[in-house]
Amino acid sequence: MKYERTIASPISCAGIGLHTGLKVNMKILPAPEDTGILFRRVDIGGGFEIPAHVGSVVDTSLNTTLGKGKILIKTAEHLLSALAGLGIGNAVIELDVPEVPIMDGSAASYIFLLTSAGIRRQSKLQRFIKILEPIEVREGDRFAAVYPSEVSEITCEIDFDHPILKKQRYHYRANEDDFVREIARARTFGFLREVEYLQSQGFARGGSLDNAIVIGDYRVLNPEGLRYPDEFVRHKILDAIGDLSLAGCPILGHVQAVKSGHATHTALVNRILESPGKWKYVTRTEELYSAVPASQETPVSIPKVVRATA
Repeated sequence: MKYERTIASPISCAGIGLHTGLKVNMKILPAPEDTGILFRRVDIGGGFEIPAHVGSVVDTSLNTTLGKGKILIKTAEHLLSALAGLGIGNAVIELDVPEVPIMDGSAASYIFLLTSAGIRRQSKLQRFIKILEPIEVREGDRFAAVYPSEVSEITCEIDFDHPILKKQRYHYRANEDDFVREIARARTFGFLREVEYLQSQGFARGGSLDNAIVIGDYRVLNPEGLRYPDEFVRHKILDAIGDLSLAGCPILGHVQAVKSGHATHTALVNRILESPGKWKYVTRTEELYSAVPASQETPVSIPKVVRATA
């Protein structure tokens, strides 16, 4: 990914908000270079834009919520992950409610939307944050850090006291095709007892077996089972990719995360931006990264998981 990217044409869809339970109409629009990712609330007079940047994060308890004042964009992380996974850094997302549609609980539906719209390479070189020294955050037994590396990569580890989950570990090296095949289809998950409690408290109103893996005391309750044997840790990487994109540009470094979540990921992004001496902005040139070939604009094969309208 040597140059900035946007989508080639507008694309739209409809879905349900995981926490609000509201029907969502969403449109994704192309954007000029240096725009970044902007969320626009079209249900508010004159439109209201919120940049996808860590400075806009207002809540990380159950999802990554962006906002300005009382204007919110809930559950942004899966769409942000799809955009980052495909190297799309410039786009405007229009919503008519305060939440991104959950779709099937993964990033696969967003991948289909974005590739249906087409991906257009722009003329400006993509800027990266290149990590020069280790940067770490700890929150109890949760840990996230980034170390110098010539590529973008993530190693994630989860550890639950449950017979289905237990300990899982996965390493991902950023690559468009690998993101689509190995990460994008991993769904969000939760324990049945937690889902029932959240719904009793007015959260997860749109949650169902159609958009999340639900785990009982001894088994996965979804009739179709898992998409990957280690789908849980792969989804944690999906979340991390979306949250880390809130740095404003891709990170060249090796992120390592243990028992992490949205709060840990965004805390790491904040720590990075607060430590300018430990990183620098670079563009990917052959002189600087001769051992790392730039990505080509090649098509990828995407399963059709939603019906979209261009």
